[in-house]
Order: sequence, then structure tokens, then C-alpha cells
Amino acid sequence: MFQLRWIVTQQQDGMLVREFLKQQHISKTALTDIKFQGGRIEVNDMPVTVRYVLKAGDEVRVSFPPEQKSVHMVAQPIPLSIVYEDDYVIVVDKPPHMATIPSREHPQGTLANALLYHYEKQNLQATVHVVTRLDRDTSGLVLVAKHRHVHHILSEQQKQGGVKRRYEAICHGYVTPLVGTIDAPIGRKGESIIEREVRPDGQRAVTHYAVLQYKNGMSHVSIQLETGRTHQIRVHFSYLGHPLVGDDLYGGFREQIDRQALHSCELAFFHPFLEKTMTFHAPLPHDMARLL
Repeated sequence: MFQLRWIVTQQQDGMLVREFLKQQHISKTALTDIKFQGGRIEVNDMPVTVRYVLKAGDEVRVSFPPEQKSVHMVAQPIPLSIVYEDDYVIVVDKPPHMATIPSREHPQGTLANALLYHYEKQNLQATVHVVTRLDRDTSGLVLVAKHRHVHHILSEQQKQGGVKRRYEAICHGYVTPLVGTIDAPIGRKGESIIEREVRPDGQRAVTHYAVLQYKNGMSHVSIQLETGRTHQIRVHFSYLGHPLVGDDLYGGFREQIDRQALHSCELAFFHPFLEKTMTFHAPLPHDMARLL
């Protein structure tokens, strides 16, 4: 059972438990689950309601109800490249050709299936909460929360731009200028469920980039997203006339690599429980390194 503890400060003296827990970013939905799904709220080891009045020095403990994984999710013994792990989060270097979560096209063999197996080995009763999802053919760092409440906090941080990701891509041709920003709105292309395009009525999308090197008729580019639209990097570089190598959906060619040459190489976020900023790196995978 996932638990959190706090000591009430002098400034929080006289606060209702409800107000105190709101201050700790525990949502109304989480409080409802705690009340009706088997969780507990305790002060100094005694069960209390959200109307209990706290005193400075009290120890507040919240026990969240156990999580139930979907009946459609199966644990599979798939190797994981774990970059970092603690009681709250796990950072994984996802290989290309692996979907992040199951879908109709890829019901198994996903990162989520592998994580469930990893959790079972740890006797961790939790489902998979992906914070930073990647396309199936994009490789690199993925941040996953080990509990719904942790996911809630990190998702809010992500909405406010607090979760930073840097990518590296290899594009056809020589991208100019060497440093630039692509500010072009993105929306669905026609009736397509998958494909996106730059269009005036799309959502604002901003991509910052810097060319690292030119090599073999290609550009090796470092990319920082300001917004997070579906296929944003792929669409923006195709729009520039420099589609990603291997990205045949957006004009790239697959003679040299059998997927879009895109890798999430750096991930940074503020850890809400360790109270510090953490930064992780993942080197280019072999197929992209071989292009260079």
C-alpha cells in the first residue's frame, strides 16, 4: 500500500485535514478513493476524517487504496533498460519499435507490459502511469510514475512546463539556419486519425532546434519542445523541407533506417518527494549512431 507522511508545521497549526491534504496536492478524486476504496487517513496513528483539526507537531499519514491494473494488461518478461528508479518514479530508456502502452495494433510487447512484470517481481501492486509518452518508433527516455497520486503531481508539473525533454533527430538535407525556432500551428490532416500537418486552424506548436553537425547529406539536430503536440517534431521538420530520416509518413526515406530517426536524449523534472531537480541522459541508439 502506497503511503505518504508529513509533520504539521507551526504555520499549519489549526488547519483542517482537508485543507492540509489539498496543500500536499492530493486531489478530491484521490480523497474520494481513500474514503471509499480502502485507504486511510491517520494522525498520530489514529484514524481521522478530513474535518479533523491539526496541531503543530502532528504526524499525518495517508494510505492510498491498492491499485487495480486493467484486465486487458498482462505482465510480460521483456527486458528493460532502467536509468533510474525509486519508490515514486521509474525512468526507462525505451528502445525503438516498442509501443509505450497497448493499443489495438500492438496489444502486447509494450513498455507497459514490461513494467507490469517488473512491478510484480517487486511485489508492487500498481498499474502503469506514463508521464512522458513516446511514439512507438521514437527511442529514449520515458518518465513513469509508480502511483496515481505521483502521476497527478508530475502531470500538473508537465502542464506548467516543468518537465523538460531534449531530443536528437537526424533530418534529410542541411537544415538552416544553424539555430532556429519553428512556430507553426499543427492540426489533423484531413480525415486522418494519425497524420498531422501545419495548418492555420491548428494548435500553436513551437519547436526550438540547434544543428549539431552536418553529415552524409543529413543534419544531426538537437531539439527542445516548448509545446507538446502529436508528432510535433516530425511535422515541423517535414514542414521545413527536412523530414526525419526514416519517417516515411512525413516524407522521409527508409533506405538507411527502418524508423524515424528521433531519440529522447535528456529528461529533467523536479522530484516532488525528494525535493530536487533530477536530470537524466540516454546516448543515441546504435541505428541512429550508425547514420552518422
